[in-house]
Amino acid sequence: MTSAKNQYDVVVVGGGHNGLVSAAYLARAGLSVLVLERLDHTGGAAVSATAFAGRQARLSRYSYLVSLLPTRLVDDLGLDIALASRSTSSYTPVLRDGKPGGLLVERPEGEATRRSFEGLTGGPTEYDAWRKFYADTADLAQVVAPTLLSPLPVERSIRDQVDAGTWRDFVERPLGEAIEARFTDDTVRGVVATDALIGTFASLRDESLVQNRCFLYHLIGNGTGEWRVPIGGMGAVTDALAKAAVSAGAEVITSAGVSAVRASGDGAEVTWDDGGSNRTVGARFVLSNVAPWVLRILLGEPEDPATKPVGAQLKINFLLDRLPRLRSGVDPSVAFAGTLHLDEDYSQLEAAYAEAASGSVPSVLPGEVYCHSLTDPSILGESPEGTHTLTYFGLHTPATLFDADPVGAKALAVSRALASIDSHLVEPLETCLARDGAGNPCIEAKIPQDIEADLAMPGGHIFHGDLDWPWAPNRARLETPAQRWGVQTDVPSVLICGAGARRGGAVSGIGGHNAAQAVLESL
Repeated sequence: MTSAKNQYDVVVVGGGHNGLVSAAYLARAGLSVLVLERLDHTGGAAVSATAFAGRQARLSRYSYLVSLLPTRLVDDLGLDIALASRSTSSYTPVLRDGKPGGLLVERPEGEATRRSFEGLTGGPTEYDAWRKFYADTADLAQVVAPTLLSPLPVERSIRDQVDAGTWRDFVERPLGEAIEARFTDDTVRGVVATDALIGTFASLRDESLVQNRCFLYHLIGNGTGEWRVPIGGMGAVTDALAKAAVSAGAEVITSAGVSAVRASGDGAEVTWDDGGSNRTVGARFVLSNVAPWVLRILLGEPEDPATKPVGAQLKINFLLDRLPRLRSGVDPSVAFAGTLHLDEDYSQLEAAYAEAASGSVPSVLPGEVYCHSLTDPSILGESPEGTHTLTYFGLHTPATLFDADPVGAKALAVSRALASIDSHLVEPLETCLARDGAGNPCIEAKIPQDIEADLAMPGGHIFHGDLDWPWAPNRARLETPAQRWGVQTDVPSVLICGAGARRGGAVSGIGGHNAAQAVLESL
C-alpha cells in the first residue's frame, strides 16, 4: 500500500499501541495522519499470536497485562475492549524447614489472605504492615494518576499533596530501605519488591532510584494499580486502537520500515521502504513511537553503543495440556489465577542481582508466572478441555548476560527458570506441556536480544529505556507544548509518542495521548 498524499499534518513512525492512540486522537481532530509500521501488522509488543503450529491458542506474546491504560482514554476513543480482574492477586509457594507452604493474596483481600499471612509469618504484624504499606502507595497513586493525561505537574505540586514519610519512602530514598524497615519476613519483602524490578535491572538499594520509578508505575494505574487481563488477548487492545485510528481517517501502512527523518523547525520529511523503492512524504509534525535511541539514528546521528538501553527479562510462553499440581497442596486454579511468585524472596532477589551484575546467569532465577486462560478462556479457541496458557517472566537477566553466547546462555536461563518452577511442583512442568502440530513441546523463550530482533526495541528494553518520574523537576523548562506534555526532542517538529516519553512505559497509551495533545496545542 502506498500513501495517498505527499504531505500530511502528522506522520507517526511506529504502529504500536501508542502510535495508534496518537493517530486516533489527531485524526478525530481533523488532521491528516499517516502511520508507518515496519512489521506486516500493527500492535508492536501488544499483540496476540498463535505461537505454536497446529494449536489454536492465542498468546499475548510479549506484553501480557494492562494496568496503566486510563479509563478516560478508552472512553475518549470509544474502544470496544474488556479488561477482566483476576480472582487471585498473587500466590507465592515457599519451602520452609522442608515443609511446602505458600502466601496467598486474594483480590479483593479477605479472610483467607489474613490467615495466609499469619500462617506464614506467625502472627498479625506482617499483614498489618502490608496493609499500611499499600494504603500509603494508594495515597500516592491517587494523587499521581489523575495527572497522567494532563500537562506535566512539577514535583512540588505532587509532593505537597503526599504525606512526607510516604514521599521519602517512595521518591527520595532507595525503595529497599522502606521495605527492610517496614517488613521482617523475607518472602513478604520479596513479594513487595518485585514490582520494582519488572524489566528493570537494579538492586533494591540502588541510589539511582530506577527501581523506585519502576515500582511507582506498577502501582498507579487508574489510581488502583490493578493489573487486568485483556479479554481476547493483548491483540484485542491494539486491534481496537487500529480500528479507532482508521475509522477516524488515519492512513496506516504496514511493512514500511522508516529509514530517515529529516527535520527542521517548521516541518519534516520521512522516508521509508515502499516495496523495494524509497518513498518520502512531508509532515508538519513527526511523532516517534520508536525508542529515543533509534530516533536519534533516524535523525542522522551515529549509532552510540554506550547509550544503548539494556533490557533485562526472560519471557517464556507455554501451552499446557493441564495445570500442574503444587507441592503445597493449593488448588492450581487458585495459585495460577494471579501472579505466581517463584524464588522472589528479598534475599533471593538481591543475590540474583549480584550474580547477574558480575556477569553470570543467576544460579537461582527469580521470576513469576501468569495463566491468562484461567481468567479469559476465549484465547484457547477450540483447544481440548484442560488446556491452559502459561507465561513466565524472569527477572535479573540483562541483555549483557547473553552477548557472548546467546544460544548457550539462553538455554541455561531457560533451564534455571524451569528448575525454579519445578521445585514447587508435584510433577515436572515438562510432563504437562502440550505438543504442537509437529510433536514438539509448546515452549517459546525470548531473551532481550530476541525482543530487539522481533520488535526493534534497542537492547530488548521493554520501556525503551529507564523510566522517568511522571512529573517534571521543579526548575524544568515547560515553555513549549511538547515540554509541557513531556514529549519533546531537540527538534521542535519531532515529538516522542511512545514508551520513551516522560510518562511512557507499559501498555498505557499515555505517551500517545500526550503527544497528540502537544500537537493540537501547537496548532
